[in-house]
Amino acid sequence: MPLPPWLAVVAGLVVILLFLPILGLCSSVPWMSLGRLLFSDSSLIALWLSIRTAAAATILSISLGLPLATLLAKGKFRGIVVLRTLVLLPLVLPPVVSGLALLEAFGRHGLVGRPLAAIGIDVAFSTVAVVIAMTFVSLPFFVLTVTSALESMDPRVEQVAMTLGAPPSRVWWTVTLPSVRRAVAAGAVLAFARALGEFGATLTFAGSLPGVTRTLPLEIYLQREVNPQVSMALSLLLMVIAVAVVVGVHGRHR
Repeated sequence: MPLPPWLAVVAGLVVILLFLPILGLCSSVPWMSLGRLLFSDSSLIALWLSIRTAAAATILSISLGLPLATLLAKGKFRGIVVLRTLVLLPLVLPPVVSGLALLEAFGRHGLVGRPLAAIGIDVAFSTVAVVIAMTFVSLPFFVLTVTSALESMDPRVEQVAMTLGAPPSRVWWTVTLPSVRRAVAAGAVLAFARALGEFGATLTFAGSLPGVTRTLPLEIYLQREVNPQVSMALSLLLMVIAVAVVVGVHGRHR
């Protein structure tokens, strides 16, 4: 079907709108000293912390998200709408609100944090808090991706396995999960990328302690006032990672 010309005009304006900020960032990057800026001590510490905590958050998202996604896709029970709403909530909450909510739950005076503090365990403003914040904001991306794949599965595949005598757990491990392995991989990549770029919830709940909670986005924010060149270089690094994620996820769904 031929497309109306005005669609091309609007699409072109959208492309320009999306491309201009990227062009502005690339034009501000100090290319000649890029290597030195990226491999400074503070940058490497922040990058290594971000990778470790984002990886831990991704593992948690997979471990917690697979059962949850299966329940949302195949469960039929009263209250599933409420459960879906809770899963979607971190997607629409402002990051600062997410951080405050986590602080009220796991902080020293929070619902869970108070009894933990009584036995000498402080969660807030620690590396554990970074992982919790990242998991909170990245888990919905994994769950929604896998849920969509599970809902589009042919139910007869699982039914055949059950008629052959396989118990539900074995069907889930040997039939259901292999059938959605591409979605699991795509969801994991999206969760990792979201965790790696988390800023607001991490800052509010975990703070910005060098080597402990200061992740790469926090380092970019702080360097913006101290050394803008470092900030631009690290921003470019995160943008390259984002491009790799988009290309990887798109390639898996082609």
